[in-house]
Amino acid sequence: MDRITEAFNWPFRDPDWVSKLLIIALTLLIPIVGSINGLGWMLASLDRLRAGEDRLAPANLSYIGRGLRLFAVELIYVLAIAVIALVIFVPALALSVNQGQGSANSGLLATAVLLNLVGFSVITVLSLALTFLTPAIVLATDRAGVAAGIDVRAVVLRSRANLNQTLIAGLMLIAASFVGSLGAVACGVGVLVTSAYALAMQAWIIRSFEKG
Repeated sequence: MDRITEAFNWPFRDPDWVSKLLIIALTLLIPIVGSINGLGWMLASLDRLRAGEDRLAPANLSYIGRGLRLFAVELIYVLAIAVIALVIFVPALALSVNQGQGSANSGLLATAVLLNLVGFSVITVLSLALTFLTPAIVLATDRAGVAAGIDVRAVVLRSRANLNQTLIAGLMLIAASFVGSLGAVACGVGVLVTSAYALAMQAWIIRSFEKG
């Protein structure tokens, strides 16, 4: 419970947390580049935690290079999940369209429905797996680049080395993701501020995993 509280509280220890989160929120308005810079800023904040400083990294657009590798790795994983899902959804769609053009076969329709359910289940399971592997992916990418980040075997081995830490970090990342989406409930701009705050939370979560 203390670890969860720390993840939520640590950004507020920086006297300049308001201005930093607002600036990062504004940079997130920039398509793609803003997200890349945000990841780099998260890694820079992680460096601050490694140095024993309870301060967020300065908020600016200087982290694009730092975040590019991690953005590329995350994109590769997302595309891989999308391809796997398409392998399941395309036959389901083809069956549905084919049966909609003539006399429907109940067996084929049931197969199409089953494939859709399997597809959604696969996406859910793989997305959760990616969340729980994220700390190991981030650390590997930050240390040794894209090749290390997409080395699934090494990433899984590091995550399995301490399943308790992996489980806790994964659940906390889910909480951070939820916090990041809260702004959408209030207003469109609010989601950018909460997304910046979620990035700061991620830095603490990954540092906690690294120490563990």
